[in-house]
Amino acid sequence: MTEVQLDHRTETDLIGTVELPTDAYYGVNTVRAAENFQLSSTRLNQFPELIAALAIIKQAAAAANRDVGALDATIADAIISASQEVASGQLHEQFILDMIQGGAGTSTNMNANEVIANRALEHLGHSKGDYDVLHPLNHVNMGQSTNDVYPSALKLALHQMTGDLLNSLAVLKASLQAKAKEFNSAVKMGRTQMQIAVPMTLGQEFGAWAVMIERAETGLQRVRFDLLELNLGGTAIGTGINANEGYRERAIEHLREITGLNGIASASDLIASTADTQIFVDLSGALKRAATTMSKIANDLRVLSSGPSGGFAEVNLPARQAGSSIMPGKVNPVIPEAVNQVAFQVAGHDTAITMASEAGQLELNPFEPIMARGLFDSIMTLSNAATMFAEKCIDGITANTALMRDVVEGSAGLATVFSPVVGYKAATALAVEANTTGAKVTDLAVDKGLLSKMQVQQLINDALEI
Repeated sequence: MTEVQLDHRTETDLIGTVELPTDAYYGVNTVRAAENFQLSSTRLNQFPELIAALAIIKQAAAAANRDVGALDATIADAIISASQEVASGQLHEQFILDMIQGGAGTSTNMNANEVIANRALEHLGHSKGDYDVLHPLNHVNMGQSTNDVYPSALKLALHQMTGDLLNSLAVLKASLQAKAKEFNSAVKMGRTQMQIAVPMTLGQEFGAWAVMIERAETGLQRVRFDLLELNLGGTAIGTGINANEGYRERAIEHLREITGLNGIASASDLIASTADTQIFVDLSGALKRAATTMSKIANDLRVLSSGPSGGFAEVNLPARQAGSSIMPGKVNPVIPEAVNQVAFQVAGHDTAITMASEAGQLELNPFEPIMARGLFDSIMTLSNAATMFAEKCIDGITANTALMRDVVEGSAGLATVFSPVVGYKAATALAVEANTTGAKVTDLAVDKGLLSKMQVQQLINDALEI
């Protein structure tokens, strides 16, 4: 029941009456939730992909209910038009709720139902709140439950956002591959456990990082495909109660048509799909892998660029800003440091998502909102971090090739390269003498008659595959 006055309208639910601004498209259920959940600074409208996915599902549901004769065509068309507007970006400011909320996402679903219902009423020439004509639950939510709408919307939104992340990772991978090619002949010493190991090229190091990013991409692509299996049509617990015959199949068909995603499919077991949130754990795990890979690369670059005097100083990171308020001329590796912090946050979200998934009981997990918030934040920050890392750091890296070659030529680690020819015992003696006296292993090997200068160079080239 709704009463409309000049500057406000009132709506009534089982708890009582609520006053709303006349121009508000949300209704009483949204207001109740907004009053209850003031937990974070993250609102639904900060993730337009989620709002668009909710609207697309409402559009597909209205069309499906019309197709099976459950919904009047005029009402359905009004809902479809309103849903299309919301999906295109309109009225997103009306999605005012905190992402963290009790009720398994019911408040979010209610927010969508009310906004779309009130906009649909305007399409029919009626006032907002005139629910006797078109009702948020009876019509917009027909054949649905939060328990199939909310996770289905999450999956569609995450599918899109993961695509954006993959694009950003592709940019980072391309930057690393370009540097691998640029530094292909830059000889340096590889290290294990922070100690000198054997020679390699800087290009090989960058190339390995590119492969790590590619493997992270593969993991994300695999999970992204699984996001297209939806429990829409399962309603409350997967049994499909209150959904008309044929609705589920038609809703899935309409979703494919609207999104262009032919891979969208109905879950083979709707009850299992409603209760199980493992797909979100899998996605979070793939995000954590990408984050830790990026963080490892950032760690390596901070070490390799350390100095510039008194450190490794093998590479130079582009200077982005002054590094100290007290030490003149100091420049810090701020871009890799920011990447590290994004990775820490992603790992934190992964822990919360894992705990939330495990904590679900029986036929429904009520903790999907915190999973959604964590996944959305992880994808968004990782996407931004990957692009930042490529454009503001990797692309501008230069190499100190002369310094790296001096380290190689003066390193006891070359004894490993000579070992297959001179033997392990002789190579060990060379390494010990080089470390003790500071002499070069190359010079010692030649001076002791173990190798010729030509053999020394050929063994180094063979080790580097150049």
